[in-house]
Order: sequence, then structure tokens, then C-alpha cells
Amino acid sequence: MLAGGTQASRTGLSERGGLLARSLVRRTGRLIVADVKTELHRSLRASRAGLLSRLEGLGEYDLRRPLTPTGTNLLGLVKHLAGLEYGYLGVSFGRDAPESLPWVDDGSIWQNADMWATPGESSGYIVGLYQRACAHADATIAALALDAHGTVAHWPQDGQDATLGELLIRMVAETAQHAGHADIVRELIDARPGPDHDEVFDDASWRAYTAGVQAAADQFRAPGPARA
Repeated sequence: MLAGGTQASRTGLSERGGLLARSLVRRTGRLIVADVKTELHRSLRASRAGLLSRLEGLGEYDLRRPLTPTGTNLLGLVKHLAGLEYGYLGVSFGRDAPESLPWVDDGSIWQNADMWATPGESSGYIVGLYQRACAHADATIAALALDAHGTVAHWPQDGQDATLGELLIRMVAETAQHAGHADIVRELIDARPGPDHDEVFDDASWRAYTAGVQAAADQFRAPGPARA
């Protein structure tokens, strides 16, 4: 119960993994399993680092406050991914988490308790939990082959079997997706952009670019009520 996701999302994430594998074939002319595993692990580590970079320099309030109508917040993203790392790349292969996750034990994970930090959960605790979960997952990746068999207990009963390769692809996609969410949330907090901001435009060019995007959107703005 540490890792979420529907059968439909599982299929979509697997398709993304297939695209990655086909890309590697095009670049190398062959598909070497060890190379795919290394590339997937590299991508996962890069997304992990990107996610944590979005927390830098913020106080407890900004790390916790919801910035979307569905409550998306920075610490919640990290907390959620910690559970996925422990689940998909640990428990699924008989490698239980070395620590208890109360929101899993009491079932409140199904009410999104893994998506926000309670007042009793410090940012240090959440970040440390994520780092420990990632280390646990890394040990699983190092120890097993991509075709190693695992089981995801909360998936539909007729579809619980999975390989390390499938779950590693899923974890890469989940982390990249939520790291992107974190980029947006951080911009909403203090306008701090992502790490590639300065590689694309300078500040003046970004303002001009955004103005151009707004002007294009304005062409489709619904007209307001006529003034008397």
C-alpha cells in the first residue's frame, strides 16, 4: 500500500518507458540491458535532485502551503514520492521499509495523507525520509536485474506481477512528473524558476516571451459585459 496508481496510469507510464527504450535503440543501434538500467537509474537520480532543489531557501510555511485548488504543496510531493520509492522499489521485492510510515499503517494514505505534511512532521523529517527511501531503492536497483520479479499488492489481483524494469520505469516517470509540479509550485511561491531558466532567456527576454504568450491567449478571451 506504499505506492499509488491506477491500472490506466500504470499502462501510460509503461508506454513512456517503451519510448525511452526505443530511443536508446535508435542512439546505440542495439539494446543492452545493463545500459538501459544505468540510464533509467541516472534519470531517476536527476529527477530526485531536481525535486529537492525546489525546496531550497524556503521556510516551513511556504514548504507546506497548498498552491493549487487540489492542495499541491512541496513537502507533500516529497512525502508522496518517499512512499513510492519504499513501495515500488522495496516492498514489491520483499525489501520492507526499515521504518514505519504512519499514514500507511492507519490507512489514511487513501485519504491523501501522503500528500501533505502534518504539523508534527518537520521538513527535516520529510526530506530525511525521502533520502532514506531513495537509498533503500538504490540498493534494490543495484542488487536486482531488470527482469527480477516483484509484486505490487494493491494493484488489481490479476495484474500485480511486475519486474524491476517496469517499476523502475514507473518510478522515473512518477518522479519526473512530480518534480515538474514542484517547479510550478516554487514559481508560484516566489517566482524562482527552474534550473534551466538562465540557459533559455535572460529576465527581459522572459518578460517579453510571457507577454507574447498572454497576447496570443487574449485573442480568445471572452468579451466582458458592455459598459453603459
